[in-house]
Amino acid sequence: MSTVRFLKARDIAPWLEELSRDFTVLAPAQHGSSIVFREFDPARGIELSQLSTTPAKRALLPPCETLFEYETTKTLEPPYKTSIELKPTLPEGKSVVFGARPCDARAMQIFDRVYNGDQVKDPYYTARRDNATIVTLACSEQEEACFCDRVGGSPVDATGSDILLTPLKAGYVAEALTPKGEKLLKSTSFMKAEGLRQEALNSRNRILEQVPERSSFLDMERNLLSLFGDLGFWDKTAEACLSCGACTYLCPTCYCFNITDETRGESGRRIRTWDNCMSSQFTLEGSGHNPRPSKAHRMRNRIGHKFSYYPQLHDKTLACVGCGRCVSNCPVSFDIRNAVACAIQQAGAIQEQAHD
Repeated sequence: MSTVRFLKARDIAPWLEELSRDFTVLAPAQHGSSIVFREFDPARGIELSQLSTTPAKRALLPPCETLFEYETTKTLEPPYKTSIELKPTLPEGKSVVFGARPCDARAMQIFDRVYNGDQVKDPYYTARRDNATIVTLACSEQEEACFCDRVGGSPVDATGSDILLTPLKAGYVAEALTPKGEKLLKSTSFMKAEGLRQEALNSRNRILEQVPERSSFLDMERNLLSLFGDLGFWDKTAEACLSCGACTYLCPTCYCFNITDETRGESGRRIRTWDNCMSSQFTLEGSGHNPRPSKAHRMRNRIGHKFSYYPQLHDKTLACVGCGRCVSNCPVSFDIRNAVACAIQQAGAIQEQAHD
């Protein structure tokens, strides 16, 4: 049986301060009108009252990171060959992501399938992943834009977490789910709480009872594939989209990146930065050809990837965790839930016509 401890609300900050001696601790904090994950600062505090504006994915895949540095040297004699010295910059140190929500932790497992697969492993990602401990806070309720229940998750899902915190009166029941989680619960900041295990379970069950019964977005692969050639549908779906890409940057499961070199004189660095599939230049080729020239093409790819292409490659796992950040922060109020529901309806109509 896993270790269970109780953490008083007033003891969170001292515990995070203690962890900061050995770990880089990322926690949600207020930043203007937003809540963002940033390095814990006792003076800044933490904000756990609602879902953060930005996801916790930067802990494993930073928005910008140096892959390596390089220095070039030319020989002094003809034919003046150039040699390159590479300096690796693999990430070091351990981290704790505190206050991730179940959708954030679940999203990290979607990243794992891409960056830490059986055949291909990204050394930068795997170094961070191996050294990261995820402390997840179960949601007390679903926010308006959330739909984790429709994509295989729940407000209290423990998937991907090392520790699951369940809020109770005056504090949190902390349950270790992995050996990494067990180690963190040895802190003297925690109290014994074996008797609270059932109370935490009852609390999570009450939260689940509040989740409304809604149609599922699982098993969407065939529905979306049947609409692939219907560009009129995707034109209508993408009509209001501004192609600003806010949805991709705020999405905990979007993992596309771009690689560029920054050179100064004879030295420089190769960097990896988040990229955005809703940008018109995302698939622009050097020849000038763009296989996704319109918003409709790009919207089809974005929704198709999350609900059809990725599930086909990864045992039906959706590349969407239903956090709703793309819904609540879109400048034109584009709602991916409506888009997917319309796709289901449209695909059903096509199937009915085929049977007539």
